[in-house]
Amino acid sequence: MNFVDELKIAATEYGLNLTEDQISAFNKYYELLYEWNKKINLTAITEPKDVAIKHMVDSLSCFKADLFKENTSLIDVGTGAGFPGLPLKIFYPSLKLTLLDSLNKRVKFLQLVVDELGLKDVEVIHARSEEAARNKKYREKFDLATARAVARLPIICEYCLPFVKDGGTFIALKGRQYEEEAAQAQKAIKVLGGEISDIMPVKLPEIDDKRAVIYIKKIKSTPKTYPRKAGTPERNPIV
Repeated sequence: MNFVDELKIAATEYGLNLTEDQISAFNKYYELLYEWNKKINLTAITEPKDVAIKHMVDSLSCFKADLFKENTSLIDVGTGAGFPGLPLKIFYPSLKLTLLDSLNKRVKFLQLVVDELGLKDVEVIHARSEEAARNKKYREKFDLATARAVARLPIICEYCLPFVKDGGTFIALKGRQYEEEAAQAQKAIKVLGGEISDIMPVKLPEIDDKRAVIYIKKIKSTPKTYPRKAGTPERNPIV
């Protein structure tokens, strides 16, 4: 089956209601991803069914209606090929989206997708998160931050929580070790001004594995010493 058919099946099985315009946008996104992946390494997942389930539906698994309000601002940190940020924008068009990635080739791809799909209120930034989070334009300016397949939770919290305003939420899409990571990240979450508000297990259609979305509420400002300089969070995580 083609991508459109696979996406319709996967979305229905997961309980997502997609309009024809949304399906068309997802299909265009898939076509661009498939073509550009021949030139630069965007993803190892390229088969229509796998992209529909493991990229598109998985990205949408973190959507919560009580968090995504009209004109909600979201920064997707280490977005890579645009997941979960771009699927969330297609699904919820009023989202004010910022895509952050450190590799210029990916940034060019992301900007092309934004332009080709005619997406409004999307900014694409070429920067490391440690640098961008110290910029007054971005620090503690977002209602939401997301990260998917970037780093272990104690590390990614240092990348993401500095972007989130007080009362906002950092949303981490995690794999099978999510319980272990959540336990390891308790100190980092507290130090950086957050607390876990919810851990929601996720069951994707036809995928037999463990994964979950971890929601971390920002309850106080992140100390100015964080994030530390590039490379330090990986070498010396807060644990």
